[in-house]
Amino acid sequence: MKCAGDIDLRDVEESTINIDPIQAGGRLTAEAMKALIAYGDGYSVCDHCRSPNRLDYIKKPPIDRFHRDLAEFVNMDVVRVVPGARRGFQAVADTYVEKGDPVLVTALSHYTEILAIEARGGIPREIPASEGNIITPDATAEKIEAVARETGKTPPLLFLDHVDYSYGNLHPVKEITRVAHQYDIPVLLNGAYTVGIMPVDGKDIGVDFLVGSGHKSMAAPAPSGILAAREERAREVFRTTAARTDVTGRTFGIKEVEMMGCTLMGATLVGMMASFPAVRERVKHWEDELENTMLVVDSLVRISGTRILSQYPRQHTLTRVDTTESFDRVAAKHKKRGFFLSSALAARGISGIIPGATKVWKFNCYGITRAQAEHVAHAFLEIARENGIPVS
Repeated sequence: MKCAGDIDLRDVEESTINIDPIQAGGRLTAEAMKALIAYGDGYSVCDHCRSPNRLDYIKKPPIDRFHRDLAEFVNMDVVRVVPGARRGFQAVADTYVEKGDPVLVTALSHYTEILAIEARGGIPREIPASEGNIITPDATAEKIEAVARETGKTPPLLFLDHVDYSYGNLHPVKEITRVAHQYDIPVLLNGAYTVGIMPVDGKDIGVDFLVGSGHKSMAAPAPSGILAAREERAREVFRTTAARTDVTGRTFGIKEVEMMGCTLMGATLVGMMASFPAVRERVKHWEDELENTMLVVDSLVRISGTRILSQYPRQHTLTRVDTTESFDRVAAKHKKRGFFLSSALAARGISGIIPGATKVWKFNCYGITRAQAEHVAHAFLEIARENGIPVS
């Protein structure tokens, strides 16, 4: 079936158990799908935009209330919706980073954080990860001291990932933030893999900024995200324009410079709003998600030669696994080569593992049911046995 022309109808979520590492938390609710149709036109949310003519003041649909609810949800003072987490990184970097500034990231940071720094002419400086791929407070302090000695400057900003995209490891954010604040360095927390799927309390962990991704973890259409700030920082990053043009003398009221006036509009915004009640409810069931993940992880561990490279036991549903000594040995002799694994999974109704990957790969069990987790766990064992890999 086609949507139109040569565009196939996508039915991955309807026809398979999708354990793709970056798609799991973003699959839409039925309510968001309806919102996509109703608010697909670009300016669909602007029908009732009245003075002061800014997105977060619109009452119908209740965008103003949604902003307040979002702030309460993550326990921060001010929130804006943005077209993807990366635009949140960019807004904060634009506010604080000057050319030549050393800016702290980590060895596990997402590349978009580094691009945001580069765009400002800043110099990314990485905090190394520990042997178990954890960012520690001690390593943070050592890096700050090293950068200060080398450049004579204290970094103006620290980008920190709540859960990193490589290993799905949960880092000690509260302790790291405490260290950064001892040097008066504000902290931006990248919650792309946490906000919307597990409880996140921005003030409890002490960060200055909290960024979330709608299409990764809030069951929202892409590109969408949030940028939350504490009150004292909100005045800086959400500053309003002071510009006056020289010929006409125009000014632009309360438009926010870093938000380029209005930000996320139309179907992406209303899709996020439509899913929000479900998102707010689902974070209460995080422990169930971890149990389902451990069911699959423990199944993989039983396959001889397989190693879990992420934290164990799991504290997040995104998991990195090494099957170089198990499935990859099969791939070396199999007629389908490395594609045998994804093919065998597809035959069992499971998708999301990169086709051809049999060495190191990732999966994410977020949002699947207990029965589906049991099916995935059994499938890995069955594929191993069929291909002569010992299973304990």
